[in-house]
Amino acid sequence: MAAQFLDADQHSLRARVFNHIRESILDGRYKPGDSLVETKLAKELGVSRTPIREAIRQLEFEGLVHSIPNKGVIVQGISTQDVDDIYIIRKMVEGLAARWAVERITTQELKTLQETQELMDYYTKKSDFEQIAKLDTKFHDTIYAASKSKMLKIMLSSFHHYVQKARLISLKVSGRAKDALLEHGNIVNAFVKRDGELAEKMLIYHVTNACNNILSHREKV
Repeated sequence: MAAQFLDADQHSLRARVFNHIRESILDGRYKPGDSLVETKLAKELGVSRTPIREAIRQLEFEGLVHSIPNKGVIVQGISTQDVDDIYIIRKMVEGLAARWAVERITTQELKTLQETQELMDYYTKKSDFEQIAKLDTKFHDTIYAASKSKMLKIMLSSFHHYVQKARLISLKVSGRAKDALLEHGNIVNAFVKRDGELAEKMLIYHVTNACNNILSHREKV
């Protein structure tokens, strides 16, 4: 594991260490209540304690860990309430991103959206949920980027990333992957038609269904 960090410059090293620990929290390898020990992490990753310490400060800023006197750094992770809140906010904001994206999307971005949808169709037939989840992220990130709004992109990309574990669990139950594929298809069709109102409506419908599915299986999240 440490090898991936050896050749990085200082800025890249800090980013890689932060992203590695963050991913480990978001995908459940580090669970709420787990203690993060600087010396142990530094040894595992083959780095000094400085980038570990900087990563922990950033994670604390994001609310993913918190420091407790005499106990150290404890993982908070993403709670079910956090997931609920994120989906409520996404329902309110993501439709706007779709409307703006229809107006501003480039030919290449539209092509990426269509190709991502086709790949999702392929992996849905194979029930490869890991790949479906990655492509789902790419699909939504393409829309966020196409909105040409830096603020929307930063906020929505972070939210989508925070609920990656919940999304993966959701895709595995109740035929959600097939439903999501159809919903994505409706979104793509709205983009092809350059219909901002329809794209907004279809994306809100998609996020609402994803939210309802997660809430109905929240004991697994």
